[in-house]
Amino acid sequence: MRPRPPSAVAAGAARLPAWFALAAALACAAPALAQPDAGAAGGPAGGPAAQHDDAPPAPPPLPAPAPAATERGGSVWASCAEHVPPGATRPTLQETFPRNGFSGYAAHLEITIAHGKGETVLPEGFKVQSDSDAARALEKAGFILPEADAGAGPTSETTATEAGATTKLVIPFVPLPKEPGRSALQLPPVPIAVSRASGELVTVCTRPHEIVVEDPIANERDPKVKPNPPPRPQREEWVLAKQLAAGILIGTALGLVAAWLVRRWMRRPRVVAAPPPKLPWVAALEELEALRRSSLLSEGRTDEYFDRVSDCVRKYLGARYGFDGLETTSDEMRALLARVRPPVPVLPQIARFLADCDLVKFARLQPSEADCLEAIERGEVIVHRTTPPAVRPEGGAGSGAPPAGKQPPPTRPSGAPGEAP
Repeated sequence: MRPRPPSAVAAGAARLPAWFALAAALACAAPALAQPDAGAAGGPAGGPAAQHDDAPPAPPPLPAPAPAATERGGSVWASCAEHVPPGATRPTLQETFPRNGFSGYAAHLEITIAHGKGETVLPEGFKVQSDSDAARALEKAGFILPEADAGAGPTSETTATEAGATTKLVIPFVPLPKEPGRSALQLPPVPIAVSRASGELVTVCTRPHEIVVEDPIANERDPKVKPNPPPRPQREEWVLAKQLAAGILIGTALGLVAAWLVRRWMRRPRVVAAPPPKLPWVAALEELEALRRSSLLSEGRTDEYFDRVSDCVRKYLGARYGFDGLETTSDEMRALLARVRPPVPVLPQIARFLADCDLVKFARLQPSEADCLEAIERGEVIVHRTTPPAVRPEGGAGSGAPPAGKQPPPTRPSGAPGEAP
């Protein structure tokens, strides 16, 4: 009993996969092989002299191939058309194919091809169309090519040598005889395409190979149906899910970047336009009016009242004529005001006002309520008299006249001869 080959392929596969290149159009049939003579020694094939009860049945005669046809450039078979361009050298092929096999089990055709370094064997891979002449010729001869996805596809290995390169091809063929029992099949030539460095394509054909195919269950007394092989996991590419996942990831990244940009833009330092500063004389008059309405006099805080009037006038004069009025002494202020051009119109009154303020501040004199009211009146007059003429109201307090309903403060003699009030 012969051992079975280790790998089995489904015997009912009728479709040929696309995996080795067909070089040219296929034409007519292979050279005829002589059939055994019916009148040979031993008598006719069906005669009693040629049959014995204990002898195994003789294998059926090989099918007669179609006669060969020759063309310019190479020989033509039903399954292969050999073509070698002019000037090209036909690659050398060494082929090995088993002489015996089992029906439904792959028989491997091993081909060793010696070619140049710049040449490529099967540049487009193993391809054959199920409706091509080569596929029909293989099927008619009783062979099919197993599915490449089932793990029994052809293999190729190229090794560089000093003279060129060597490529070893292993192509599986599954014999499927039409009749049960022992059968003799002939593998027709198959095309092998070699691409040259110049781009030309050389197509060479293998030799026809004979094989005796046995039935796998021929020697079993009570053969049983073999169970199906275990299922293989099949994974299908879910394109929509991949696109959705990629879109969600990209959208999330873009959303985070946009949120970060918006947050940074909202938290940016904003430029707040400062209100225009008040004019010095406007600010001074508002401050003096607020001081007049305060409760300092009613509370008896006359010294603080007088000091705040002095600071208001000093700050105004500094802002009006370009110096720091609060950090300047009375003598320095009189000297600075004396250099102003055009001259300050009320410079003597300013000098007396500063002198009175120094007496209260440094001599520790306690001003009365009348002195405080007089000081604020004199401060308002100084502000009105030093306001630029262009902004003075016509006939108003800006021209030097006291506010309506009020009498001008009495002038205090300074003791200096010729001093203007």
